[in-house]
Amino acid sequence: MRLKTLFYLFIAVWILLLARVYYLSIKSNSYYELLAEQNMIKKEWIIPTRGEILDRNQNPLAVNNIGFKIKVKPHLRYRKRQKELNATLEYLVRLFPDLNKEKMLKRYIRRDSPYNHDFIEVVPFLEYETVLPHYSSLNQREDIFVEPSFKRFYPNGDLASHIIGYVSRTNKKEAKADKVAKLVGIIGKTGVERYYNSYLQGELGYRLIKVTAFNEEIETVEKREPVENRDLVLTIDVRLQRYIEELFEGKAGVAIVMKLNGEILAAGSFPEYDLNMFVSGISKKRWQELITNFDHPFTNKLVNGLYPPGSTIKMGVALSFINSRKIGEYTPFYCGGAIKLGKRKFRCWKITGHGETEMKKAIRESCDVYFYEGSLKVGIDQIAATLKDLGFGKKTGVDLPNEFIGIVPDKEWKEKKYGRKWFIGETVVASIGQGYDLVTPMQMAVHTALLASGKLPLPHFALKFKDKYFEPKFKDVLTPIEKRKLPYIRRAMYEVCNHPKGTATNYITTPVKIAGKTGTAQVIGIPQDEKKRMKEEELKYYSRSHAWLTTFGPYKEPEYVVTVLVEHGGHGGSAAGPIVSKIYDKLLELGYIK
Repeated sequence: MRLKTLFYLFIAVWILLLARVYYLSIKSNSYYELLAEQNMIKKEWIIPTRGEILDRNQNPLAVNNIGFKIKVKPHLRYRKRQKELNATLEYLVRLFPDLNKEKMLKRYIRRDSPYNHDFIEVVPFLEYETVLPHYSSLNQREDIFVEPSFKRFYPNGDLASHIIGYVSRTNKKEAKADKVAKLVGIIGKTGVERYYNSYLQGELGYRLIKVTAFNEEIETVEKREPVENRDLVLTIDVRLQRYIEELFEGKAGVAIVMKLNGEILAAGSFPEYDLNMFVSGISKKRWQELITNFDHPFTNKLVNGLYPPGSTIKMGVALSFINSRKIGEYTPFYCGGAIKLGKRKFRCWKITGHGETEMKKAIRESCDVYFYEGSLKVGIDQIAATLKDLGFGKKTGVDLPNEFIGIVPDKEWKEKKYGRKWFIGETVVASIGQGYDLVTPMQMAVHTALLASGKLPLPHFALKFKDKYFEPKFKDVLTPIEKRKLPYIRRAMYEVCNHPKGTATNYITTPVKIAGKTGTAQVIGIPQDEKKRMKEEELKYYSRSHAWLTTFGPYKEPEYVVTVLVEHGGHGGSAAGPIVSKIYDKLLELGYIK
């Protein structure tokens, strides 16, 4: 019995062994063939060249400087070969004195490993003219490999910096999410460089290469070219952009020039900053200077600047009065210079008052008391609902990253935000664009375009994208009654800039007939019980109000919106009026207005 059991056990072991031999020699053959092929075939990625960014007249805004990257043979950092690595890096420093040996060594150590058989990049970029005299001698060395490369360059420096944006080194999170960015090593960080990054950076190509056991190339088995040089044409005109930059010399603020179809001809967030200093990595000192500057040059104020709209919001508030059907355009309120609510006095900017005032006069002369009285009849919820329909409190959809939505306050918003009830005095303050109200300059420009054309446009910087021209998009947001009353509102805006008592009339010098609205947005609270208010010029600079003037023109056949905000400029008309006038003059000179 024991012999029989041993025999069966012996037979079972041999069957298992034969089965294993059969599996390894026949069944697993295809697996090991594939494994051997993978060891024999190497995939080499081909990096695409990033597309250029051009203005509407094909002037370059972001280009690629052609040059070379330098790579060093792997596995040289170990004991027996450290001298060879040091000698190689010292050789490079002798050829190119601006190189830093320590930085090259850090790059090398970070990427070297026993499993890496590819040359390691130690110099990301050197100018073509710098490398060319030494190109032959570099190629003769077995430990060095020179490869074509490019570096992003912004020929206009700081011009339109917040629109264009910049590229910089890819971080770990970005590399994980984007394979192209990981291999290229750069990615769009801000502006259209970021918004259109996946288009601009193109698609990877590759080569399948047959190699020996020593990683020596035998032949190319397969090759696919990268998809590259995807250019992006923007709506902006560099000539107009540069002119506006000159107008804002020494000032902080925003300017937007937009067609009524949403095409933005120029837009500046001032002060600006040189884009080129970010491409290779900005120094800590320069970065600190940027982020500690009280004028916030690094903030894209076009879409991330939140400002009280001041009186520029009064047309929208007037439309909310009309929507309520409680107040008509000819319903008068008496302005004696202030109203009293409980123990508080809410003053008009004009101490002596405006007397009997209807809607057109209230907009033309920016009467605060008219809007105080109207808001008390209509209520904050009606005002807020209308303003949201007219483009505030939501994203405009402009093709820039991280657009802010601003604040259009109402009772529900305050309850959610602060857990407190709404006070009637807050309604009064909100009716003239103060208190909790915050808007972006882009929202103000789009809102003005709506008043001029009757439709809410989608603002955009891309003119030609994927070889197709951008098609204008609009939203029909006005109520039937708003559409009927819009000509009346436009006429009031015309009188702001042309009537003898208009708040902007004395500061408008352009021959183009325009319509608009001034705004003086307080940045600090001014006690209402002060008998004599300090003049703006008597306040410290950073305590002065922001100066708004948003306009459209020509008045009879509107084509353009020009919105200007001068930070701490004081009165909207005096600070922003001359800039707006000169921008319309430039539009005439460049042939945009006939």
